[in-house]
Amino acid sequence: MKTIFSFQGRLGLQQRVLPAYRVPFFDMLAQSCEGGMSLFAGLPRPSESIAYAKDFRFAKYAVAHNIHLLDGSFYFCYQRGLIAWLTDWNPDALIVEANPRYLATSSAVKWMRSRGRKVIGWGLGAPHLSGPFAGLRQTRRIHFLGQFDALIAYSQRGADEYAALGFPREKIFVAPNAVASKPLSPLPSRPSTFNIQPAILFVGRLQARKRVDFLLRACAELNLKVRLMIVGDGPERENLESLAKRVYQSAEFIGARHGDELKPYFMEADIFVLPGTGGLAVQEAMSYGLPIIVAKGDGTQDDLVRESNGWQIPPEDYAALVSTLRTALSDVNRLRKMGEESFRIVSEEINLEKMVEGFVRTLNSMNVQ
Repeated sequence: MKTIFSFQGRLGLQQRVLPAYRVPFFDMLAQSCEGGMSLFAGLPRPSESIAYAKDFRFAKYAVAHNIHLLDGSFYFCYQRGLIAWLTDWNPDALIVEANPRYLATSSAVKWMRSRGRKVIGWGLGAPHLSGPFAGLRQTRRIHFLGQFDALIAYSQRGADEYAALGFPREKIFVAPNAVASKPLSPLPSRPSTFNIQPAILFVGRLQARKRVDFLLRACAELNLKVRLMIVGDGPERENLESLAKRVYQSAEFIGARHGDELKPYFMEADIFVLPGTGGLAVQEAMSYGLPIIVAKGDGTQDDLVRESNGWQIPPEDYAALVSTLRTALSDVNRLRKMGEESFRIVSEEINLEKMVEGFVRTLNSMNVQ
């Protein structure tokens, strides 16, 4: 789907890896580049279990050789072949991940600078650092960000964090993080009462950090019987099914579902709950007119989930999850109004089209010829 915004030049875009969920965005962005777009990215570490992209309709794809160094707070990645790709593609502008852990980035910036071309950093933001060498890492981060002509943040919180480090605010742009296009279908119609019992939906990979165990225990603690649908698979499934047998036997483990297979579950739900960190299904749930309960994270949730369409709860706070579920399910009319607002947000404010628009607006602000 071609957007009404366009960049006249040839774009290069670097990523450490290309998650499969980014394919629609990159293809839509490529369609908005009159000179075409080429992506440069490598493979994740096996331990990361990232489903990575392989096929694109419009974007070109050059495979990097990722060399992963150390781990945890000391992880770094060097991408072999970056300069060769730049030489071959010869972009008018370059967008790179704004992450100082990627060691080849500075050489790419120098290559572009020597040819009088612009480089834009794209990232989550710059949250507070802690732990070993936090001060040194902060200094390195500021120096690293200073080499860019502009920054694109996933969220307004991320933009504010970049500005707090001294990066010029007029050179910071927000492209709201999105994984789906604006809804093509109208807002689903839902009854004014619950269907026998309230239906709670979780969709995502079953990992410990998603805190589905909290959700199972919270449903058991509620004063009313609820239908709990858990859609997804992953390394924690066996442990969670064992826990469910002890604390909430009626929990439904649906297994992995994708695309149109998810529609029946979104339609049957009354509320979508993501009790842990991460998760790409929030925007999709909102496109079905669902209110949201989500744990606070990197800032992308701030733009999606507001008081008008849901609740953000502190991460790792079980009591807050129980209390918020009780509040949410106590008023079905409020839930329906919140669902309507969720649908409006993803229709008008946060979707792939708006994300592409943010990128193109940033590129065009650079006056790239």
